[in-house]
Amino acid sequence: MTLVKWNPSKELMNVEREFNRLFNTFNRRFGFDDARSADEEMENAVWSPLTDISENKDQYILNMDLPGVSKENLKLSFHDGELIISGERKQEKEDKDSKYHRIERTYGKYYRSFTLPQTIQADKINAEFKDGQLTITVPKSEEAKPKELEIKVK
Repeated sequence: MTLVKWNPSKELMNVEREFNRLFNTFNRRFGFDDARSADEEMENAVWSPLTDISENKDQYILNMDLPGVSKENLKLSFHDGELIISGERKQEKEDKDSKYHRIERTYGKYYRSFTLPQTIQADKINAEFKDGQLTITVPKSEEAKPKELEIKVK
């Protein structure tokens, strides 16, 4: 009996790829060629890391789970308002004498992108990677920070 592994997140990524292809085809057909085509990294991605996004008055914080990923297999970039995280989680050496009953962890290339607000300080984005946890802090610009105005009552 052959073990076939079904990955629901991969199916969702396939749907996203098809929508991207559809919209890119329309963009090219109607002369809106400035829309980027799907990135090769996204096309080859097998899984997508889970991410928590929070915000405080000074910054946005992204916490991403990347267990088993080394710092060398992590790529971060920011371009045209889009933060892109990609890389690869390599599979440990398979023991030929072992009989696997279940393989639940996903290996291979990963990809995740986030469109950030324009009211950030892009040159001050900071990332820290420790114990399989990637933390990205994106500082807000001064005009995006909430301001409290005191109103005097007469």
